Amino acid sequence: MVSRKARSIAACLAVFMLAAIILAGCGVKSGGQASTDADGSAPGAAAEVPDESDPVPVPAGPEEGQLPDEDKGSGDSGEARTTETGGASSDQAPAGTSAQEDENGITIPVINIEKKPIPDNEALAFVKEMKAGWNLGNTFDAVDVAGLSNKLDYEKAWVGVRTTEAVAIAVKNAGFNTIRIPVSWHNHVSGDDYKIDEDWLDRVQEVVDYAVKQNLYIIINIHHDMGKEYIYPSREYMEQSSRYVKSIWSQVAERFKDYDRHLIFESLNEPRLVGHKNEWWPDPNDKDIKEAVECLNELNQIFVDTVRSTGGNNKDRYLMVPGYAAAFAGAAHPDFRMPSDTADNRMILSVHAYTPYNFALQEGGVRTFDINRSSSTNEIDYFMDLLYDSFISRGIPVVIGEFGARNKNDNLQDRVNFTAYYVASASARGITCIWWDNHSFTGGGELFGLLDRRYYRWRYPEIVEAMMKYAQ
Repeated sequence: MVSRKARSIAACLAVFMLAAIILAGCGVKSGGQASTDADGSAPGAAAEVPDESDPVPVPAGPEEGQLPDEDKGSGDSGEARTTETGGASSDQAPAGTSAQEDENGITIPVINIEKKPIPDNEALAFVKEMKAGWNLGNTFDAVDVAGLSNKLDYEKAWVGVRTTEAVAIAVKNAGFNTIRIPVSWHNHVSGDDYKIDEDWLDRVQEVVDYAVKQNLYIIINIHHDMGKEYIYPSREYMEQSSRYVKSIWSQVAERFKDYDRHLIFESLNEPRLVGHKNEWWPDPNDKDIKEAVECLNELNQIFVDTVRSTGGNNKDRYLMVPGYAAAFAGAAHPDFRMPSDTADNRMILSVHAYTPYNFALQEGGVRTFDINRSSSTNEIDYFMDLLYDSFISRGIPVVIGEFGARNKNDNLQDRVNFTAYYVASASARGITCIWWDNHSFTGGGELFGLLDRRYYRWRYPEIVEAMMKYAQ
């Protein structure tokens, strides 16, 4: 990432009093690359909702899937609005030229980013087929909820609604080709061998099957199981971590070994030293981080070897692995290695990037994104070039398994601008992006929700439209 210098608060207030539109210039500016970001984190640090994040408020309303008589919560229609914007092409107008306005006055900007040469191999073609994706977030990844009489209720503990087949249908009909289903396991295992509860694995499979019926690509993983009790990438905890990874993936891989290539396994979600001073920043000068990266290399290798050993379609299934904290800087750490594999060209690098952090994830931060200002786009260009140069140009595909921009006081046009630029930039480099949807729409938290799963309606269809317009 790059450093930022804040403009004078007084200047911003003065500009605000003159005209609200000038607020777009009162954010923060990018300068040269520096050692830390404005919030004190280092460049390249992962920026996902931490494992310990509070669950979103349970939405009030009818039972799952029940349509209300009258929904007064949003002016959105029950299905995504379509705008005749056309697809991205090499002869597009300069960035900043707007496509047709929708009924709310929101425009999908026209982005012109030169496409980089993409090596011709099967894995990169496979990732291109994935097109664009959506996360079933805060659902099967919910953890450590007190007072549940039935462990299957974890699925709705953070979002207030069970997943139905209509969710997969809505995702497919919106144009997505991929759904990521994060799964946490530690509240559903028993014994020293971490035996998974049959009911939990059955329910995960049931929802996977919803997506299979829609011909979607599906990603499942080990999600919020990071910590010293289960997975902690240090030598002190390596024996336990190795057993946990091997046990979970032995059982999951065996259950799904007959599924075709549309099902993708992702080894770990943001593996890191939870609680460490550099939990989210893979400082190359920190000996603890160096050890953690080496341990992660071994855990990723255990994952690959375990999956391959189960046979069936797992012998050459596509597999995703992250670097430290799934940060792009973790993948760029000098000690990170992609695992060796008995299958040819079946490995995908997994990265999470809520970038630029001050706009996409930081509470407060800035709420404007201007595709014609380097202060908005520099960090995206920087990290995507790094991924292209280090991996894609060498024939290794990359999937950004989590990205997004939280709602900040109804800054929808800026979120659309961000989404269009981010996805267009990724597509130009052969990268597929998957939006993080935590089903959160109101309140002061991290509002990444797009699909209201109570009514199967897209609250912000313009963001979806921007993804579809520029997805590779």
